[in-house]
Amino acid sequence: MCSISFMFLFSISVSLFVLGLSYIMYDYVVFIEWEVLSINSLNLVMTFLFDWMSLIFMSFVLMISSLVIYYSKEYMESDYKINRFIMLVLMFVLSMMMLIISPNLISILLGWDGLGLVSYCLVIYFQNVKSYNAGMLTALSNRIGDVALLLAIAWMLNFGSWNYVFYLDYMFDFFEMKMVGCLVVLAAMTKSAQIPFSSWLPAAMAAPTPVSALVHSSTLVTAGVYLLIRFNMMFSISWLSNVLLLLSGLTMFMSGMGANFEFDLKKIIALSTLSQLGLMMSILSMGFYKLAFFHLLTHALFKALLFMCAGAIIHNMNNNQDIRLMGGLSSVMPLTSACFNVANLALCGMPFLAGFYSKDLILEMVLLSYMNMFSILLFFVSTGLTVSYSFRLLYYMMIGTSNFSSLNLLSDEGWVMLKSMLGLMIMSIIGGSILSWLIFPSPLVIVLPLSLKLLTLFVCVIGGLMGYFLSNVSLLFFNKAFYFYNFVYFLGSMWFMPYISTYGIINYPLKMGSLVVKTFDQGWSEYFGGQQLYLNLLKYTQFNQVLQNNNLKIYLLSFIFWIMILFIYMYIY
Repeated sequence: MCSISFMFLFSISVSLFVLGLSYIMYDYVVFIEWEVLSINSLNLVMTFLFDWMSLIFMSFVLMISSLVIYYSKEYMESDYKINRFIMLVLMFVLSMMMLIISPNLISILLGWDGLGLVSYCLVIYFQNVKSYNAGMLTALSNRIGDVALLLAIAWMLNFGSWNYVFYLDYMFDFFEMKMVGCLVVLAAMTKSAQIPFSSWLPAAMAAPTPVSALVHSSTLVTAGVYLLIRFNMMFSISWLSNVLLLLSGLTMFMSGMGANFEFDLKKIIALSTLSQLGLMMSILSMGFYKLAFFHLLTHALFKALLFMCAGAIIHNMNNNQDIRLMGGLSSVMPLTSACFNVANLALCGMPFLAGFYSKDLILEMVLLSYMNMFSILLFFVSTGLTVSYSFRLLYYMMIGTSNFSSLNLLSDEGWVMLKSMLGLMIMSIIGGSILSWLIFPSPLVIVLPLSLKLLTLFVCVIGGLMGYFLSNVSLLFFNKAFYFYNFVYFLGSMWFMPYISTYGIINYPLKMGSLVVKTFDQGWSEYFGGQQLYLNLLKYTQFNQVLQNNNLKIYLLSFIFWIMILFIYMYIY
């Protein structure tokens, strides 16, 4: 089933990419309306939107998912229920397709909820307590966004149609649509894990690695960014864009800091995804939606590759994810290490790799824009932190000798996994330049002073040196982090967000709900309400049943009773 799915998805991906190129060239936008049902004056119509953006994004999603499914053929080969796993992944991709081509809030909700539901099934795929907890946190965090989207649908009734695409040009002049804008931003923030909804994203690492490669590159977490790209007109509401800029900038900084103190390989890559999502959201809130889309596509390529390489390494290390127990992998797993390093350098923004074209352009546009100093600081410090944790990862995994067990048979994985990784590595090298030529056909010249032009490069070099030397050098043979343990613990635990999310937001309200149910629904109100009514009805029914029995004494007694009542009535009146 893996091979068939791979061939099918990959062929559709190539055809959609070619179609997307023609749409860019001729500037086409096509709406397809399918009339599902027509009863009298009621028309139930399904609308699909095909433009260069949706076609190219679909092409990328299908290409990455096809390679992930091909990769799963070997990664999940010991799983007896591999077909069930492939079906779940295909449902996941189908939900994403639904979300991408929908210009209608109702059909977007179908894809949106499909993503949430299937992601829950995939996160709890390895059935253990940790997976269940992670799945519940993921599902409950995403439910907030689902409710916000439902409220947005209700507010859209003021306009007579849910096809928001037709109203985008003038919709934000009205109070109702400002409300819709706020709700859509809230929904996007939950799906793309911005502060204060960030804790579910590293927790979702409980899913199998191929799922992580798909979720964190082009599907679930990018759904919020893509929705905001479609609603880009609403950033004319200045306070909304300012709030989103602040929160996404803090997300970027927080995740970059957290990754520098993390030792779980998959969680480090998850936090780097969170950092890049913050970058996309922040540039989007400034109004550069094409740049956000460009970075979304390039990021999808190298992030999927990063997760695939991490999966191959974890597979080889006997399911160990702690980077402190790795080392010297470049000599024993050369091809996997090469792919991993290319993806890592693309993430850092190494010149002429995929990440460079989008990240460098974004940072230069930030410098060119009318921005406050705090936001610029968040952008550049977060970029430095990205390079810092990437080089820290490089030090722990590639350099020195292995810290794992003495008996380990490390080698490059089988050719099935390597082929899918090499395919993505080629795209991570050439993808950025190809996309920049397609999305920005006329060359853009950003004129800045030499010091600002070199600032991005300078920040990257400083960040890389910090990451490498602080991992390598032990000052006076003592880890200085122990001097500031509470501060380091605060930074490394995502500003206590997982604890606040689980204990504060989920645990206590659920306990309060349980208390309310026990005291009210199953307590006094039940005793004097429903239960009392039931007992009284039961008593009267039993009495009535006795009367219905064919007993002459009872009939005589009742006859005498009614005669007495009649006499009393006649005596009174």
